[in-house]
Amino acid sequence: MRFVKQILSVMLVMGTLAAAASVQAAAEAPKPAMAKKEAAKDIVLKNDAKCTTCHDEADSPELLAIGKTKHGTRADKRTPECTSCHGDSEKHTNHKGSDKPPKVDRSFKKNTQNSADERNGACTTCHKGGSHTFWATSAHSANDVTCADCHQVHKGGDKVRDKQTQAEVCYTCHKQQRAEMSKPSRHPVREGKMSCSDCHSPHGSPAPKQLARVTVNETCYTCHMEKRGPFINNHQPVSEDCGICHNPHGTTAPNLLKSRAPFLCQECHEATRHVSTDGSGGLPIKLATGLTFGGRGQMGTVGRGCVNCHTNIHGSNSPLNNSTAGDRLTR
Repeated sequence: MRFVKQILSVMLVMGTLAAAASVQAAAEAPKPAMAKKEAAKDIVLKNDAKCTTCHDEADSPELLAIGKTKHGTRADKRTPECTSCHGDSEKHTNHKGSDKPPKVDRSFKKNTQNSADERNGACTTCHKGGSHTFWATSAHSANDVTCADCHQVHKGGDKVRDKQTQAEVCYTCHKQQRAEMSKPSRHPVREGKMSCSDCHSPHGSPAPKQLARVTVNETCYTCHMEKRGPFINNHQPVSEDCGICHNPHGTTAPNLLKSRAPFLCQECHEATRHVSTDGSGGLPIKLATGLTFGGRGQMGTVGRGCVNCHTNIHGSNSPLNNSTAGDRLTR
């Protein structure tokens, strides 16, 4: 009788263990959707393995550094594989021997046989919409600039996405802007406090010069809000376009002005009230514009800047009455 009880006890314990194992297996078994996802991931890894057979950490350039970028994040289902960008490249992957293998189907080097549209097509397959909406009509696209000309996909740090180094990438083509950014009066791009993309949208925009905002003024107002207004008395060129008076990339005149006062102001304002004389009522002074003005009893402006008196040059809120001249943009 005791023997029978022992057998029953053993059977009971084994049944309990089997049930527990069954529950655990059911809990650990991947769901159909998860299993499908894991299978797709295995396919991607196998496709990439064709490339990593030859391309390892000793490569120059370091192709496997892509694993440190967003393009190498396996947890993201959008992550591409090597063939997503370079094509199946069967002749390249199946090459045998010590001689140089054939080129991949899609190469991103400048001397490649692939056209700019073919190279950019690999990127725009995923990168579309949002800030890339206007790429097809952008100046960069029209001039056959490719994504790889600016971006370094296989490197852990992309220079064009770093404020400290972005300008150097842009200066590769924009030589004039490099020279202007070396002038005394400029935006703090060289210090890394600003970048070209703070004002410009390199992937295209409906605004002129690929500006980040719809107009020049709206782009400037992003930082210079105090110049926006509206004012009681507005300075017309300020309301129209900041670029009429300022060169945003750099000048030798203060405050990014294209030239110093009064010469800048005299491009629009004829000297009908403030004659450019020496102030003594003597001989008239010939202006830089080629016009000559003179006369007695009028305030001379030689050696003076217009903003000495017209301090609110971007707009004034002073009312026009007997004691003030708000419409003259003075204090």
